[in-house]
Amino acid sequence: MNIKPLADRVVILPSPAEEVTVSGIIIPDSAKEKPLKGKVMATGNGTKDEEMVLKEGDTVIYGKYAGTEIEYAGEKYIIMRQSDVLAVVCE
Repeated sequence: MNIKPLADRVVILPSPAEEVTVSGIIIPDSAKEKPLKGKVMATGNGTKDEEMVLKEGDTVIYGKYAGTEIEYAGEKYIIMRQSDVLAVVCE
């Protein structure tokens, strides 16, 4: 990845929204719930006060309104502070 976040920020690739159909009715993209889980694609170095504990490849859960959405090379990513990440999923 050619994006290198600064300080305590991370770049996350959100998990795809699940397709939901209700008896033949297809729910449009605008009505789908945003995914709250994703994969860490890149991390900053942390700050002198906060060490970076996340690493590339971690699957994380984050807040519903956390971060800033960006589009890069045809993919949608979210850049957020490490403190906006709620948990790391241990698989």
